[in-house]
Amino acid sequence: MEIRVNGKLRSVPDDGGTPLLWVLRDTLKLTGTKFGCGIAQCGACTVLVDGQPIRSCITPVESVGTSPVTTIEGLSGREADAIRAAWTSIDVPQCGYCQSGQIVSATALLSGVRNPDDPEIDSAMAGNICRCGTYSRIRAAIKSAAASLSTPA
Repeated sequence: MEIRVNGKLRSVPDDGGTPLLWVLRDTLKLTGTKFGCGIAQCGACTVLVDGQPIRSCITPVESVGTSPVTTIEGLSGREADAIRAAWTSIDVPQCGYCQSGQIVSATALLSGVRNPDDPEIDSAMAGNICRCGTYSRIRAAIKSAAASLSTPA
């Protein structure tokens, strides 16, 4: 089977029912995407498929086909750069385990909504659990990134 990950078409020997998470981590050695709960409740395994955040722990690899999959390793562009800069500037992570899923979800949000309000942030980030409770810093980083995107490049 072939899947397109981070811009490259890759051949993988995995069974079609294998969760995308394990294909990414075990077969393709892209370990930035984390295993948290295995039931799509924590968000640590979030990746983008066709630009939309999905939980890779419950997504069979066959359901992806050759739609573009973007992991934290392949996240790029103005929104991703703004999110990373804000994350660093505001010191968002504590343990960091959830951060790849948080960053992927936040980048997807800013790709669609340039200046999100609190309810839009809450909706986009729902299901991304931070066991350290850095939600206020996550929200502040998203707002900071959005503000930086409103200035000319």
